[in-house]
Amino acid sequence: MMKHDAVIYVAGHAGLIGSAVIRRLEQNGYRTPITRRRGELDLQNSGQVSEFFEEAHPEYVILAAGRVGGIVENQTFPADFMDENMAIQLNLLKAARRVGVRRLILFGSSCMYPRECPQPMAEHALLSGKPEPTSLPYAISKLAGTYLCLAYNKQDHDTRFIPVIPNSAYGPHDNFDPKSAHVLSALMARFHQAKVSGAESVVLWGSGSPRREFIHADDIADACVHLLRQDDLAVELPINIGVGQDVSIKELAELIAEAVGYQGRVEWDRTKPDGAPRKLLDSERIRSLGWKPTVTLAEGIAATYQWYLNHVDRETSQVS
Repeated sequence: MMKHDAVIYVAGHAGLIGSAVIRRLEQNGYRTPITRRRGELDLQNSGQVSEFFEEAHPEYVILAAGRVGGIVENQTFPADFMDENMAIQLNLLKAARRVGVRRLILFGSSCMYPRECPQPMAEHALLSGKPEPTSLPYAISKLAGTYLCLAYNKQDHDTRFIPVIPNSAYGPHDNFDPKSAHVLSALMARFHQAKVSGAESVVLWGSGSPRREFIHADDIADACVHLLRQDDLAVELPINIGVGQDVSIKELAELIAEAVGYQGRVEWDRTKPDGAPRKLLDSERIRSLGWKPTVTLAEGIAATYQWYLNHVDRETSQVS
């Protein structure tokens, strides 16, 4: 059982999932986790990472750092996605193994699964086919980190390194830049801007038919703390983290437009790619450990939009 005075390091603490993990740890009474700003610790520098781990000697590590983005970012910067993510993962995993961490959680991605994967996607389906080409750079980097965790566990005869695969995450501290964000946060920003400007229509990529599963960052954080607190992980790794339900992109757009209060038209540019047709996770492994999500999609979207208004929109208004 993870003690409340345990030394916990959260890499990527300022991001969507990292900030949610910190909130959950503090709510559950754990000592304030160790964090480092990018200017204090360059996770792509193996020497700095090694020195930090030798000094801090964390017992538990949540690796939520890395470069993320949507289809446009993956297609524009494929080398950067692979280079940065693989370097960060390798540096932290090697340092964690060297100092003997008790447990480390690494975040994979549902885009690691084959494009034409049976639904819902079970963990054993990894590497059974080629991932969706539009997100291939990120998928490859995350597959590398996931299988390095499994290789360490096999060679060391342990389960210290826990790769988890959450589905599309959203919530406070997300990236809301329409040019680089994932679909939910990008749509929220687009509809908000259209509402403020009085635009009569919003044009979205693709057909709106692909189906996606969305999970609030607070649920992901809760799942991670639940895994860290397990005395014995009596399941195979990796572990999917999902809510068990999906919606079409068209349905998602309608939910977000309603939450934002945008009443204009939504048009679909079918010349643009859709991505994978469906990505629904089979989360039976983590459910068998006694965990389940609590945030509904409607509740999560409403709360996220309120956070957006209080933070992102307010900051934008002050700058302009």
